[in-house]
Amino acid sequence: MKLKKLIDGFDIKVVKGSKEIDISGLSSNSKEIGPGFLYIAKRGKTHDGNQYVADAILAGASAILSDLYNPFLESVTQLITSDTGIMESLLAARFYDNPHEKLFLVGITGTSGKTTTSYLIKHLIGESGLIGTIESVIGDHRIKSDLTTPDCITCYKLLKEMCSAKLSSAVMEVSSHALSQNRVEGLLFDVALFTNLTPEHLDYHENMEAYVKEKAKLFTKLKKEGVAIVNRDDPWAVFMKADRRQITYGIESNADFRAKDIVMTLSGTKFTLEFDGKEEAFKTPLIGRFNLYNALAAISVAFVKGIDIAEIKRRIATFKPVPGRLQPVRCNEGAYIFVDFSHKADALKNVLLTLHELKKGKIITVFGCGGNRDREKRPKMAKIAEDYSDIVIVTSDNPRNEDPEEIIREIQKGFTKKTYLIEIDRKKAIEKGISLLKKGDILLIAGKGHETNQIFASMSIIFDDVKVAQELANAIS
Repeated sequence: MKLKKLIDGFDIKVVKGSKEIDISGLSSNSKEIGPGFLYIAKRGKTHDGNQYVADAILAGASAILSDLYNPFLESVTQLITSDTGIMESLLAARFYDNPHEKLFLVGITGTSGKTTTSYLIKHLIGESGLIGTIESVIGDHRIKSDLTTPDCITCYKLLKEMCSAKLSSAVMEVSSHALSQNRVEGLLFDVALFTNLTPEHLDYHENMEAYVKEKAKLFTKLKKEGVAIVNRDDPWAVFMKADRRQITYGIESNADFRAKDIVMTLSGTKFTLEFDGKEEAFKTPLIGRFNLYNALAAISVAFVKGIDIAEIKRRIATFKPVPGRLQPVRCNEGAYIFVDFSHKADALKNVLLTLHELKKGKIITVFGCGGNRDREKRPKMAKIAEDYSDIVIVTSDNPRNEDPEEIIREIQKGFTKKTYLIEIDRKKAIEKGISLLKKGDILLIAGKGHETNQIFASMSIIFDDVKVAQELANAIS
C-alpha cells in the first residue's frame, strides 16, 4: 500500500521524505521490521520505541512514525503524530482492510474461563478462527501465543488472515492488560462476553476497582447490533454495562440461559437448560461447576449466532478437552490424573472443589507458584490445597528470577498441618504423586497447564506436564 493512501485523512504530518513509497508492513517492534515496513515508535510504561529507530532502519524500515522529530534521520520518511498508540490502531485497521467488519467477532473478558470458553465457542459456531492464551488458530494453521491478546497490529493481521481463509467468525480472549494498553483499539465486536472477576494482576492494576474498569472497556466496543453477554451469578457483572442488547447466563440467578438438574461425574456433566421459556437436556464431557458456566456462556453466543439448539446440543456433546484445562492423562484403571492451568488461588479452589465433590478416594495435589508474580497468593494457595486435598506435594512452577526454595518457603507459610511433602524437582514431584495413586484416587497437577517449558533465572527447559505425567504413568503401570 502506498504511504500516501495509508495515512490519508489521519492526523499525521510528513516532516521529511516522500509519501509515494510503498509500505509492505507495519510493526511497533523493531525486531519484527522487514524491508519496506513502517516502524511505529510507541512509548510504553517501560520502553520508549524511539530508542530503537536505528535498529528498525537497519532492518529495512522505509518510514518511521513517532511523536518526536529527529532531524538526523536519513534515507527514511519521517512522520509525526501526537498519539502513536491510537494512530497504530488506525493504520493497522486500514492496512489490513478493517477485517473485524467482515467477521462475526466475539470478545471474551474475565479472570477465569476465557480459554475454555473460547474453544467451546469456536467448536459450537464453526468456521471460526481463534486468538487466545494458548494459540491462535486459522483453519489448520496454529500459532503458539506469547500473550493472551497480542499487540494491536498482530490482532488486525490475524483477523485479516482469517478473512483470507474464508472464515466467517473469530473468537478472541481479551485480557485486562490488552484493554489497558489499547491492543484491541478500533476493533468492534458482535458479542462482548464477561465470565467472572476475582483478584488478579493487582500488581498492574493496583486495586479491584481499576481492574474492573479495564474489563468493562470491552463493552464499549460493540457494533451497533452487538450483544453483551454476562455471567449474572458474578457480583461484578453489574459493572459490565453496554447500551446494547444484553443476555445473561447463570446457575443461581434467574438468567436468560440457566442450568438446573445438574449431574456431575468425572467423565462429564448433564444438565437441563432453561431458555426462552423452554427446557432442553444437555450433556458435555466437561467436568465441574466452573466449566458449566463456560458451557452456558458458549451456548449463549451460539444462540446469538443463530445456531439451532439441536445442533448446539450435538456439538457440545462432542467437545474435546482444552490443552491444560482439567486435561485427563491416561493411568491405571480406577485412578485419575488431571493437568490444569490453575495458577491462581481462586482457580485452584474451583478445580479442587470440583474434584472434591466427585472423588471416590484421595486427592493428591502437586503445585508450585511462579516467580516474579503475585507473592500474596502463595500461602493462600497452600491453604486451599491443604483444605481440599488429602496429600499435597509442593514443587517448582516457573521460578523465573526468584530462588525456587524461597518461593516454596513462602508457600509453606499457608499450611496449618504437616500433611504436605516438598519435592523441588517438578518431574520427581509428579512421579511421587503418581506412585501414591490407588484405585479411586485423583492426582491434580496444577499451575502450568498447556505450557511446554519451565523458566528459570538462567535458562528455560522443555517441560510439558501432560507429556511428563503420561510417560511416568506408562512407566509405572
